[in-house]
Amino acid sequence: MRAIAVVGFILIIVGIVSLAYGGFTYTKEETVVKVGPLEVQAEQKRRFPISPLAGGIMVVGGLVLVVIGWKRP
Repeated sequence: MRAIAVVGFILIIVGIVSLAYGGFTYTKEETVVKVGPLEVQAEQKRRFPISPLAGGIMVVGGLVLVVIGWKRP
């Protein structure tokens, strides 16, 4: 399979996930207090929102890339 088709599949997956969930959530660890050898860390959940329009554009663009990747000789 061509690289352009793989990129298309990735765009389709990211687009569908962004349409279903409205974005991505990830966890980030931050050091809150550092006193000598002691550290206090906190986990924070952060959200990366993606608009539905952008998700739809990713799905359509991914489909176009997959079709182009398969039709190329």
